[in-house]
Amino acid sequence: MTRSSPKLAATLRALRHRNYRFFFVGQLVSLIGTWMQTVAQSWLVYRLTGSAELLGLMGFASQGPVLMLAAVGGVIADRFDRHRILLLTQSAAMVLAFALAALTLGGHIRIWEIFGLATLLGTTNAFDIPARQAFVVEMVGPEDLSNAIALNSSMFNGARLAGPAIAAAMIAGMGEGWCFFVNGLSFLAVIAGLLAMRRAKVASKPIEDSMITRVRQGMVFAAGHPPIRILMLLVGVSSLMGMSYTVLMPIFADRILGGGPMILGTLMSASGFGALAAALLLASRPRGPGLADWVARGMIGFGTALALFSLSRWLWLSCVLMTATGFAFMAQMAASNTLIQMMVPDEYRGRTMALYSMMFMGMAPLGAAMAGMLAGRIGAPFTVTLGGTICLCAGLVFLRYRPLLRREEGTVSAIGVPS
Repeated sequence: MTRSSPKLAATLRALRHRNYRFFFVGQLVSLIGTWMQTVAQSWLVYRLTGSAELLGLMGFASQGPVLMLAAVGGVIADRFDRHRILLLTQSAAMVLAFALAALTLGGHIRIWEIFGLATLLGTTNAFDIPARQAFVVEMVGPEDLSNAIALNSSMFNGARLAGPAIAAAMIAGMGEGWCFFVNGLSFLAVIAGLLAMRRAKVASKPIEDSMITRVRQGMVFAAGHPPIRILMLLVGVSSLMGMSYTVLMPIFADRILGGGPMILGTLMSASGFGALAAALLLASRPRGPGLADWVARGMIGFGTALALFSLSRWLWLSCVLMTATGFAFMAQMAASNTLIQMMVPDEYRGRTMALYSMMFMGMAPLGAAMAGMLAGRIGAPFTVTLGGTICLCAGLVFLRYRPLLRREEGTVSAIGVPS
């Protein structure tokens, strides 16, 4: 055995669980397709309209339903079989991808159709994301939960690295429609992985309270737990003020850096590379405290790198800063996700992760809509500068609460993940 083998085994330890291996491979293939569709859809809207405002509204259409419906999705994830929920949501997403591909390849696509299909996909994600986040602990158990979350982030960002690059080449050579078609095919991998899992039958939990009551219980739990509340707020600020840069990337690629879809793919892949590096570092870290420091440094680094990116006019420097932006953002998000899941009991896991999804993905469309409107008036660079500066300030404020997170993290690490 080589000297590096034990470290590699520790980094990949969650993959020793059979069900998680199927989940990991299927999701990796599917996420590459998802990133291809994300880039192609943004470029299609920009090509058809040239509008910064519509780019922002597209971000709102695709992710806004998560903000409005994820709380309901969390209640369902806590009551019903999460495996079955994922089979339904992934199948629905596949149908929507094929529909978008058919309309685009047929040459009949209209802006309202793109918006309509994006809204339906966002609605599907509102139920998919809480179930998928909460399902992880069922596959790996509490002992490998933090490693599985880090590997999930690695998978997500490995796809984020490959997907935009593939999409850029396909858009330039074949058009956006084929990216949507490939994404539809990619869902077959995750559906096959889910069907191949060996699982004991999970009974639905009896209904004891109304939907509204259970949503309120989840919110009261998260709000009443200061470390979780602080992390949720920080994630919300990052998503609302920082992640809006992604919807403005076509403008940076075209007007700022003087390129096209290849430059757009390069920038998105650079961000994905940085995020993948952060996720792999988190996966390789030993068990124990220290994640609160990752959250603090990640937030400060994210805001700083994003503000500097907005000032760059050179492609090589923009790629370097996008790499740093992706690294810092993923460090904060993956560490926050792990800390929250370590602190929450399983009976609240679906609802808590729904709230996390609302902060992470639900705030992003509001930020995208605001960024689109601002960029149409003051320009994309200044809009991104403003967002990065606010994220930097939030990270500096978080330093005040870091000791509280460290104490909570040390307690949870000593007693294990609550069940």
